[in-house]
Amino acid sequence: MAIKTCFFLLSLLISGCVGVPDGISVVDDFNVQRYLGKWYEIARLDHRFERGLTHISAEYSLREDGGLKVINSGYNTEKGRRDRAEGRAYFTGSPQQGSLKVSFFGPFYGGYNIIDLDKENYSYAMIAGPDRDYLWILARQPELDKTIVDRLVAKAKSLGFATDQLIYVEHQPVHNQSNTE
Repeated sequence: MAIKTCFFLLSLLISGCVGVPDGISVVDDFNVQRYLGKWYEIARLDHRFERGLTHISAEYSLREDGGLKVINSGYNTEKGRRDRAEGRAYFTGSPQQGSLKVSFFGPFYGGYNIIDLDKENYSYAMIAGPDRDYLWILARQPELDKTIVDRLVAKAKSLGFATDQLIYVEHQPVHNQSNTE
């Protein structure tokens, strides 16, 4: 009985990391084919996985098992090289809704919730994690028009994200950078 209880509690803990934050909705009419390809990180809330990185990008492609292959990379300023992490993502419900779970660390998944998206051109997106501690603004180009960034930041602030703590990612050329973008 104790093993079943532990397994149940572990399942609840893990599944709690893939949900959508309370009071936030994901985009509908999502088209994964249009989302594939390279995205540049414009801004993010700080977390240990990307600390010290600049020139951050993510590339999405289809996996044979129906999920997405995710390759995140960024220039590690301390080590003077580009770091890369490969993960996988799966829809948590309908593929027409922008709610996925993503894993870079074995069986542990985190929420990847698309809460704003340029549905006309798929040129920018705003992503929330399972809670308000995780937020990313992505774009197809290394720079995003300031009026769009300002609108996304205002929306994030209205949803309760600590937008005063956003880190705006540098994408200027880095000398001697291997595997450049």
